[in-house]
Parts: sequence; C-alpha cells; structure tokens
Amino acid sequence: MERASEHGPVLVVGGTGKTGRHVVTELRRLGEDVRVAARSAPVRFDWFDESTWEAAVSGARRAYLVDAQNEHAAERMRAFAPFAVERGVERLVLLSARGWASSGDPEMLATENALKDSGGAWTILRPTWFMQGFTEDDTLRAPIRSGELRLPSGDGLEPFIDAEDIAAVAAAVLTRDGHEGSVYELSGPRALSMGEAAATIAGATGRAIRYVPVSEEEYVAGLTADGVPPDLARFIAELFGWIRDGEDAHLSDGVQRVLGRPPRDFAEFAKRAAAAGAWDD
Repeated sequence: MERASEHGPVLVVGGTGKTGRHVVTELRRLGEDVRVAARSAPVRFDWFDESTWEAAVSGARRAYLVDAQNEHAAERMRAFAPFAVERGVERLVLLSARGWASSGDPEMLATENALKDSGGAWTILRPTWFMQGFTEDDTLRAPIRSGELRLPSGDGLEPFIDAEDIAAVAAAVLTRDGHEGSVYELSGPRALSMGEAAATIAGATGRAIRYVPVSEEEYVAGLTADGVPPDLARFIAELFGWIRDGEDAHLSDGVQRVLGRPPRDFAEFAKRAAAAGAWDD
C-alpha cells in the first residue's frame, strides 16, 4: 500500500490514555510528527469544550480518535468530526469496540455512524477487551493483587487483545493508504476464561491467584459497597455478563489483515507485565 500524505502532524485525541499513548509511541517510531491532545496534554482537548478544538485540528490531516467515553459520545462526535473535516483533516480513525456491534443495540453504534457521516475518509477499529485491563483497571488489577478475582463472568471466554497491537494497527491505517471505509475487528489469538487468565498471571508472577465466579447481584453489591455508583456498577456487571454468555468469544483477523502477523498472546503480555512489576505490592 502507498504511504499516506505526510503533510501536517497526526492528531491523537486521547493521546495520554490506554491506547492513545501507545499510538503516539508507534507513530513516533515510524518517524511521524505527532500532536498529542487530551485534557492534560500540552495541546488541551476537551470533547465538551469546543474552544479547544481549533488548536487541536489546525494543520492536521490525519487523526486517531478516542471518543468521550460516556452517554454523550455520539453527540460530541457528530459535532467534532465534520468540524475537523472542514478544517482539512482528511482521515479519521476511531477506536470503537467489537462488543458494541454484537450487542443488538443500535445506539451502541451511534458514535461510529456519526464518524461515517462526517464527510471525511474513515476507518473504525473494534477491539475486544484489552489485556492491559489487568494492569491498569482496578476492577481487575486490585483483585489480582489481592489474590482473588471475583467476577460475574462464569466460565465464558474472551480473546483479550494487547493494546500495543491496537496501536500498531492504528498507526498502520493512519500512515498507509487503502484502509478508507474499512471496519477492522481486532482480537487476540485465542479466547481465555477469566480463570485461565488468572492462572496465566499467577504463573508469570509466582503469586497465588484464584478466580471465583459470582452472581451479577453479588458483584454489583460489592462494587456499590466500595463506592461505585449503582448505574455504573450494573453496567460493568453487564459487560462481564457478555463474557459469561459467550457473546464475544469468537476470534477476529483484523490484526493479521492489517499487520501481516498474528496478534500477541496473553501469556506473552503477562510475562512482560510481571517483569515490569505491574502486580507488585
């Protein structure tokens, strides 16, 4: 494939976040000029403060977008995407989620549809659960560190994906032509249960870690007791319920199609994270 136009920086919205910072690293490795935009970045960007948008998009021709991550995400994308296109951003790459497409709820795809309606060239990435959830999200990291992972995910399977693979795919579609109008579903190379994930981390760390399946009701009660708002607790439990019910257990070939190599395995991630002290006290 031909290399994309090199005029102007690549804008990374959410450039300090879970995937964005890896996208920044990969783009810089490829020699790209990168503009990191986030609420806490040197180029301040706030989905809810439109006065921050002009400086973020000015001169940029390509953009990686992590949406507002709340119930207003589609509305904000519907305002921002055409704003960016009108100012010369030609290529928009959106981080979505594979589960939204299979949820059966059309509202879950509203942000994707807002991007498609922007008038610009678009590419959508739909990954599964990130492996980094076990190192960066206290919903999983704290129980792993305590030695007992209690979740309402039963024996369901999830093909966790490494956020660095997502970043590599994002960088490729931002810098190479031929991906416009494509939706790439991204997963790891195999599906694991939460019990298998916990056992893999235990093997990598030498710690005793056990997985205990619980009901959604018990899980929600535990979260709310820890101060999580009830609506959010129920939503988190619902996501784990999708795993329990096998909604997301299948594999996807997006990483192979874009990068020409298989995605990284969970065991490799666990060894790397353990060596970096991700679960140390």
